[in-house]
Amino acid sequence: MQEMKDTRRALVRIGFDGRVHKTFRGHQARERFQNEVRVLTYLAGRNCDFVPRVLETHEEELRLVTSNCGQRVEHINETRVREIFADLESQFAVRHEDPYLRNITYSTHAGCFCVIDFEFATILDPAAPPGPVLDLPSPDTPRGD
Repeated sequence: MQEMKDTRRALVRIGFDGRVHKTFRGHQARERFQNEVRVLTYLAGRNCDFVPRVLETHEEELRLVTSNCGQRVEHINETRVREIFADLESQFAVRHEDPYLRNITYSTHAGCFCVIDFEFATILDPAAPPGPVLDLPSPDTPRGD
């Protein structure tokens, strides 16, 4: 497996088959795991095609396996970044809560920008069951931890 990210909050690896393996750790790891699974499952039910698909969950290990949404985007203008996250919110009723370039990829297979990393996301649909209570990161704090 190729290691993509190794921080206090998560270890992310891409398997030889292309699947993404994310192991949650650190503060509120269980709650963040549960929330990401919940939000991605909700988005799949709404046929959102620019986010990862849940393939496996391993709750005892706090490990999530998803489809791959391509490569991280290095350069895109701030207006386009805001548009991508606004589309997620207006079309699918999900606010990302960490709407920055670091959470956008480009899938050559799908031919579009994709959004990743939903551990802090909020489902805005009042009919959706409530998620875990999370301590959201400050928008002014770097998330490289």
